[in-house]
Amino acid sequence: MSRFVVTGTDTDVGKTVFAAALAAATGAHYWKPVQAGTEEGGDIGAALRLGVPPARIIPEAYRLATPCSPHRAAELDGVEIDLQRLSPPPGPAHLVVEGAGGVLVPVTRQILYADLFARWGLPVILVARTGLGTINHSLLSIEALRQRNVPIHGVAFIGEPQEDSENIIAALGKVRRLGRLPRLDDLTAETLSTAFDAAFPSGTFT
Repeated sequence: MSRFVVTGTDTDVGKTVFAAALAAATGAHYWKPVQAGTEEGGDIGAALRLGVPPARIIPEAYRLATPCSPHRAAELDGVEIDLQRLSPPPGPAHLVVEGAGGVLVPVTRQILYADLFARWGLPVILVARTGLGTINHSLLSIEALRQRNVPIHGVAFIGEPQEDSENIIAALGKVRRLGRLPRLDDLTAETLSTAFDAAFPSGTFT
C-alpha cells in the first residue's frame, strides 16, 4: 500500500464505502479534497463511521454546502477553487484520495477530475457497480483515464456477482479485476472490515 486515488464510474456506486474500507484496512490516511454536500458529516463522516480513525482523516481543501458537481457547488457558495490547494498532502506515506462522482465530473469550469488525476500521477482504483450499464460506464471511464495517461491499478466492483460483466470489463479494458465487495444490509465498521478482507486478498493493493 502506498498512495491511491479512488474514483467511481458514477455517483452512488459505493466509492466512499470502498475508500473508507481501504483506508481502514491498510492503515492509510483518508483525504477527500472537495466535499460537496455536508449532510450527516459528508464523506468524512462516513469514513469515520466505517472505521477510519480521526487521526488518519485529513480535512478537505474545500467543504461546500450543496450536493452537486463541485464546480457548481463552489459557485453557489461564492468560492473560487484554487487547484494548488488540491495537490495531495506530502506527509502520509499511505494515502487514499477520494474523488467525487465519476472521472469526468468538473472540479471547475475548466478542469475535470480526470485532469487532476493526470496531474497527480497516482494510481487510480476505479469503483464500479455490477448492475446493468456497468460495462459501458466502466469502459468509458477507463478510456477517459487512459487518454490522459492516468495509471490504473484496477477495478473494484460493488454489488451482487456478475461474472461475465466483471470479466469483460477487465478483458476489454485491459485492467486488473481487483475483487468485488457485496452491498451490506447491515453496514458497520465491523461488517465492512470482514467483507473487505474476504473480497480483496492480501497483496491486492501492493
